[in-house]
Amino acid sequence: MNQSTLNRTAAKIREWRDNPCLFVYENFGVTPDPWQEQTLKAFADASISRISMQACAGPGKSAVLAWCGLNFLTCYGEPGEHPKGAAVSITGDNLKDNLWPELAKWRGRSSYCSHVLTWTKERIFATDHPETWFISARSWSKNSDEQEQGRTLSGLHSKYVLALIDESGDVPIAVAKAAEQALSTGPKFGKIVMAGNPTSQTGILYAAATKFRDLWFIVRITGDPDDPNRSSRIDIDWARQQIQTYGRDNPWVMAFILGLFPPGSINTLLGPEEVEKAMNRAYAEDQIAHQQRRLGIDVARFGDDRTVIFPRQGLVAFKPVIMRGARTGDIAARVALAKANWGSEMELVDGTGGYGAGVIDSLLQAGHAPFEVSASGKAVDPRYLNKRAEMWFQMAEWLRRGGALPNMPELAKELTAPTYFFQNGKFQLEPKEQIKKRLGFSPDLADALALTFGQPEMPAAGPYGSLIKKPRIEADWNPYDETRL
Repeated sequence: MNQSTLNRTAAKIREWRDNPCLFVYENFGVTPDPWQEQTLKAFADASISRISMQACAGPGKSAVLAWCGLNFLTCYGEPGEHPKGAAVSITGDNLKDNLWPELAKWRGRSSYCSHVLTWTKERIFATDHPETWFISARSWSKNSDEQEQGRTLSGLHSKYVLALIDESGDVPIAVAKAAEQALSTGPKFGKIVMAGNPTSQTGILYAAATKFRDLWFIVRITGDPDDPNRSSRIDIDWARQQIQTYGRDNPWVMAFILGLFPPGSINTLLGPEEVEKAMNRAYAEDQIAHQQRRLGIDVARFGDDRTVIFPRQGLVAFKPVIMRGARTGDIAARVALAKANWGSEMELVDGTGGYGAGVIDSLLQAGHAPFEVSASGKAVDPRYLNKRAEMWFQMAEWLRRGGALPNMPELAKELTAPTYFFQNGKFQLEPKEQIKKRLGFSPDLADALALTFGQPEMPAAGPYGSLIKKPRIEADWNPYDETRL
């Protein structure tokens, strides 16, 4: 390459460094959206060290992270001082499936980037300087504590340094503190750039928007149909439909369509005040007589767990039956007794892991038709990661609509214990094992009640319901106490 060509190349690189939007257009053939342009301009601004993209779902935030990373590798550095960067996400799998292939995609679209950069599963680096000019993919183990997570971005030292953090809504604050170490040495060019959905009030995205607001350049991206600055990549008719269906104050709508942090603790499914109100509600018999009677049966998995049979009719959940150490036949017999005495029309048994299989088989042999519910199975509503999350959220919505609960302190503890998070844009409930570890016991009562939402609500079966004796409409009524039938 002659000196004239070198001079032209150097001039073009300086132009791309000062104008990343031009870099994107000339290398990838893309004109950035207004919010993307705002972010790229901030990336070139030497006075801005920290950029946070607080985004709805699907506007192209991972693309911007990739553009920043490629601009960093192609436009910065000097002899003896090569740019060094690292990229992380909420999990190693998430990084592998999202931001890392995004870097590969955009590199492949540019003849220049393809020539000067090499992409591998662990690094993207300057082809001429593979050991010293790079962005590396980093992650922490699933069992790591906060201290270990914080070390993920440690060790980045250069006059040119970059930390890319994808899905930062749930990334621990400790990770950002490690990234700050790279800025503490006063680099010539040092940036922390992150992007995520506002799904948690414990992650670094929330901290940047609140406690450390003065340190961060915030770019908020919304799909709100009523906002003139909305992202055009979010289908406006779809966004309107979701808002109409679930409401603007729905946590999922706020986080994934409006790009807003929901008020209060987004990670708490039910609050103690909501549960207490439900335990003090009462309904007249004729208010629920038209609703189907159903039983949720959660079969014990381990010796210290309980088998719970939870009756519910419409807006009233009645006092459950709790069995310890019961055999399959005994459990099936108690379910059959409730069906005979109370007239339940639907029995929903948790079949997850095969623990309820024996009960289901016994009921089938006795001529009944129980529903097997797989908590790990696919949800009907695409907002939820699995059936368990869907049932718990439906139970929470039922309670807020006026559901009445039996007055049971243990049930109150179980209902208010679980937290939730977002996985690939879907609601996911905290695993049962984690709840059990925190409570000291398994949330069998709440799981059994949630099972009553395993099938859509249905009316009572007409004449069949009128043939049985009506129970007193009290939440502590026991369908197995024959003196009260």
